[in-house]
Amino acid sequence: MANGWSIFIGLAIIIAMCVAAWVFSPKGENQVLWRSSLILAFVSCYLMWAITFLAQLHPLIEPRRSDIRKEFVHH
Repeated sequence: MANGWSIFIGLAIIIAMCVAAWVFSPKGENQVLWRSSLILAFVSCYLMWAITFLAQLHPLIEPRRSDIRKEFVHH
């Protein structure tokens, strides 16, 4: 389930939700506020999810056990 395609699938879903927010936002004097708020919320949630997902998918630091004696550690 967790692979590189998840980012693009999530992006496609977020784009669809942004288009839906643009088209179906309530008409009236607050239409721009509705559109901006919904699209900003969708994009912010996606960015937070994507950064967290990618950080776990490809960590910068490899975890190492600290309870192993030095003579048994393979570098």
